[in-house]
Amino acid sequence: MNGGLFSYALLAALAMALAFAAFTDLRRRQIDNWLNLAVAATAPLFWLASGLDWAGVAFQIGLALATFVVACALFAARQMGGGDVKLITALALWFVPSSFLQLVMMMAMIGGGASIAMAFFNMDRRPGEAMRQVAATFAALAWVGFAGAACWGLATGTPWLSPAMADTLAGIVPAGWRLMLLVLAVLAIVALGLSHILRRQKSNLSIPYGVAISAAGLWVLTDRFLFAGPAGSNLS
Repeated sequence: MNGGLFSYALLAALAMALAFAAFTDLRRRQIDNWLNLAVAATAPLFWLASGLDWAGVAFQIGLALATFVVACALFAARQMGGGDVKLITALALWFVPSSFLQLVMMMAMIGGGASIAMAFFNMDRRPGEAMRQVAATFAALAWVGFAGAACWGLATGTPWLSPAMADTLAGIVPAGWRLMLLVLAVLAIVALGLSHILRRQKSNLSIPYGVAISAAGLWVLTDRFLFAGPAGSNLS
C-alpha cells in the first residue's frame, strides 16, 4: 500500500477515535480503555508509514513516557482523570514535540476556559453578595476570553492584536505607574471573582477534559497535516 495513502487512513482513524473519545467523555465522563489502547497500538503503524527511523521512534516513546509521568502527577492532584492520562499519553506517540506542545497548550486553554465557565454556572448564588457576583462574572468572562484568545492565536498563528488595534490601545491605556495600578486592580478583581466562584460551588464538578484533549488533537491534525502538505511527515 502506498505510504501516503496509508498515513491518510491512519490519521483519519485517529480523528474518528478522538471524536468518539470526546463523545463518550461528554456523555458518561469516561474514555474507554480499549479506545486509548487502540490509539497507542496503531502509532507504530504510523511511524512505519511515515518512514520514521529508530532514533525518531525512541524519541516518540521518550516523549510519551515523560507525558505519562506529568499526567500521573496531575491525576494524583485530581486535575485529570485516568482516561485523560491514558489518552494524552497515547497521543504523544503520534505527534512530534512542536505539534504536541501546540496540542498541550490548546488543551490547557480549552480545558481551563471550560472549567471556569462550568464552575460559574454551578455557583450557589446567595442574597447580599451582588458585588462579589459582579466580580465573579468579570473574572469568568476575563478567564474565558483569555483562553479563547490564546486558542485563536495558537490555532491560527496570528497575534492577538493587530498593529492598528495595538496602536489604538496604546493611545487609550495609561502609561507608567497608572498602567501598573490598572493591571493590579484588574488582577485583584479577577482573583476575588475566581475565589468567590470556587467557594460557592453547589456540587463537585466533573470536568470533561477528554473533550479538551480531543478538540486540541483534532485541530492540530487539521492544521499540521490536512492543510500542511502530503502525508508521511509525522505531523512535523
